[in-house]
Amino acid sequence: MQINYYDDIPDKHNGTQLIDYLQMQFPYANQPWASLFAQSRIKIDGLPAQPSNVLTAKQHLSISFTHYTEAPVDTEWRLLWHKKDVIAVHKPATLPVSRTTRNIYNTLIALIKRESDWPDAHLLHRLDLETSGIVLLGKHKQAAAKWQPELNTLMTAKRYHAVVYGSPAWTQKEVMCHLATRPTSPIRCQMHVCEPGEKGKLSQTRFTVIERGEHFSVVECELVTGRKHQIRAHLAHIGHPIVGDKIYANMGHYYLKRLADAITPADEEQLLAPYHLLFAREVTVNLSAASEDRHVIINPFYPSAWRRFCEQHRLTTGVVKPMPRGGHLL
Repeated sequence: MQINYYDDIPDKHNGTQLIDYLQMQFPYANQPWASLFAQSRIKIDGLPAQPSNVLTAKQHLSISFTHYTEAPVDTEWRLLWHKKDVIAVHKPATLPVSRTTRNIYNTLIALIKRESDWPDAHLLHRLDLETSGIVLLGKHKQAAAKWQPELNTLMTAKRYHAVVYGSPAWTQKEVMCHLATRPTSPIRCQMHVCEPGEKGKLSQTRFTVIERGEHFSVVECELVTGRKHQIRAHLAHIGHPIVGDKIYANMGHYYLKRLADAITPADEEQLLAPYHLLFAREVTVNLSAASEDRHVIINPFYPSAWRRFCEQHRLTTGVVKPMPRGGHLL
């Protein structure tokens, strides 16, 4: 496959040599860089570039990749709703929202730009790679500039569903604590509940058990704040980690194995699901103070692993088959 890639050089890479930048940004691309340079397939601000070029922030990089491959991901995104300058879509689990070191072509934003009526769409927020559900976008750059600073005004309620281990002793529970990363953790992105005297960011989630099974339950999670990994860290902290969570269940063992590309079929059986079962189910959007501009968006597209797991363990939440592609909720 041949693809064209475009990007602007981030501020933090000002002064970086181009070849070093390419090798950092695309470690899994397996591209013959020397050949691409020789064929003028790599350009800076529209001019053929050389490996030794020193980059300046905001320069425009374009690359015409040859024989490009990347690991398959679920590309079955769905349009849920749109009005004025905002779009709501369903992101499948395993689909990155934007470019990663492993995925350039098949990302949520790239797919929307290629396949929708909004080729200049911009993300307003993100979901983790393995989290599925609702993502909001601006229809163009001006919409993103307007709404990103006002995201808490735009999204006034966010509810997720999660399949967790065990049956909580409570039906409703609110967790409020400070979260922070720790330099001593082998998993750098992992959020920890702060000990007394430890600095962190205040986080708050409201939980409601909506279905109980013999060994697993389905919990609704309402975000009051929106910290990194907040729901996952809170559920693990109160003893009910999310099924399939590689960081917050099983002491993070399987996340470290995934980083080393060492996950085995036996590991997947132990995890019980190929990705964590956390689903962004509902968002309330307020486009203005007027009541007619308040919209509750509900996502019916529970991921396939969720449905399989719930059927196997006699849970009913989300087991109804989703609409076929094209069945947009407008």
